[in-house]
Amino acid sequence: MAEPRGRLAGKNAIVTGAAGGIGLETTILFAREGANVLMSDISGPSLEKAIARVKELVPNAGKVETKITDVSKEADIEAMVAHVDPWGGVDVIFNNAGIMHADDADAIDTPEKIWDLTQAINVKGVWFGSKHAVLSLRKHGKKKGSIINTASVVALVGSATPQLAYTASKGAVLALTRELAMCHAREGFRFNALCPAPLNTPLLQDWLGDDAAKRHRREVHFPTGRFGEAVEQAQAVLFLASDESSFVNGTDFVVDGGMTRCYITPEGPPTEPPKNNAR
Repeated sequence: MAEPRGRLAGKNAIVTGAAGGIGLETTILFAREGANVLMSDISGPSLEKAIARVKELVPNAGKVETKITDVSKEADIEAMVAHVDPWGGVDVIFNNAGIMHADDADAIDTPEKIWDLTQAINVKGVWFGSKHAVLSLRKHGKKKGSIINTASVVALVGSATPQLAYTASKGAVLALTRELAMCHAREGFRFNALCPAPLNTPLLQDWLGDDAAKRHRREVHFPTGRFGEAVEQAQAVLFLASDESSFVNGTDFVVDGGMTRCYITPEGPPTEPPKNNAR
């Protein structure tokens, strides 16, 4: 068998929330760049469709397998990470699974159960994924590893259209990632937080629906005049996963088209977005 080639050649990667959006686009890039990939998601049928798409787009991929996982349950995360032990243990984990619940609102109207559910998935899931990645890296004697956690620009800027539980959860991801980066730097384990702007993904688009005013309140803040695309985030994750980013650690890695740096947006038509691989 020929030696694997690519920016992630020989690496074993886990992607949570892999059945769609950023997770699926990242899986495709990881597979193209030589990684073995375990695709994790809570939905079995969605995973089946996603892995079929990956194998269609990357027919010469190495190992690509799936694992149904509820990231809010540590036993599920532990089993997920253990799945790649026969491969030689994890090198890269992208803790990407998360929710943005339709009932998430402000401090007055957000139900406690929605708050707790959001923190359980978006924060505890990242904690558990990071914890068991470190344990696996140590177990297999790895001298380097990359853990990428999905946060959001809402952890950096405030919004008058609140989704308080989601915003708080992503702020927690930033703080958690920063501290883990310092704790494990001398072991060679890097932690970075991806901060996407609102994207043209099913998660956000389903939440916005056909409410034109709600959509416009977000689009108007982009200097490019458009939402980001999942593949643009996936390219950033690929960089953070690769050894090219060996001196990048503890960052709030912002991929937002300039949104958080903008005061008044330019006029004119929006820029042309890149095409996603999966759709």
